[in-house]
Amino acid sequence: RRFTAHPQQSHGLSSQCPRNPKKCFVGDSRMAGLQEMDEGADPAPSAGEELSTTASRLYRIRKTTLKMLGQRGYNIDETVMNQSANDFAAQYGREPDRRSLQMFLEKADQPENQIMVFFPEDEKVGVKPIKELTDQMTQLGATRALMIVKHDVTPFAKQAIAVCQAQQKITLEVWRESDLLVDITEHELVPKHEVLDDQAKRELLKQYRLKPGQLPRIQHKDPVARYYGMEKGQVVKITRDSETAGRYVTYRICV
Repeated sequence: RRFTAHPQQSHGLSSQCPRNPKKCFVGDSRMAGLQEMDEGADPAPSAGEELSTTASRLYRIRKTTLKMLGQRGYNIDETVMNQSANDFAAQYGREPDRRSLQMFLEKADQPENQIMVFFPEDEKVGVKPIKELTDQMTQLGATRALMIVKHDVTPFAKQAIAVCQAQQKITLEVWRESDLLVDITEHELVPKHEVLDDQAKRELLKQYRLKPGQLPRIQHKDPVARYYGMEKGQVVKITRDSETAGRYVTYRICV
């Protein structure tokens, strides 16, 4: 059975965080000091020059990634979020060095909660890049990272990720480029999702005298759950348009 709430009831469950553009580090100097950049990069294109196929793809992927992290409550500079394709080409060149796209971001309400975004060069990522990535996370104090890969990671790399997450208490999300070419939450068939914080979850369960196990479920591997970085036990509020009721609200717990 689905658990629903009347559309006019107010739960005070907004999970949107304030944005502070001063806490957004894209191409952060702290990260630059940890890597050796290739010399002789392609010169910036002249005004009006079109992006290459690779640059256009990376531009779209980076934009979706920024939107996704903004939805999760990380500080995103609006000028970075709204960067045009021409400005992107001017900054990164027609054939961008993927390492220059790395990002280091902080949560708006929890500055100590930091995330790093990596763009490995490898066609299929092995163990060595995983080790380099986790070492950088340790040096910068980040506990979560996104690794955006061209295709996939090797079986040994998947094992290495599992070991690092268990031993170092970190979270490493692996995303394929193809998963981030478009923002799935902007599709007309995807309803509005809002991840509840712990307080809002307690209020919801108390109001309706429910136990967490009585809520409908959403798999943590569900595309939308992954988009919002949901952890097992978190609850999401889903608001759908309804021809009869105006809005239809339901809640699901991540399992």
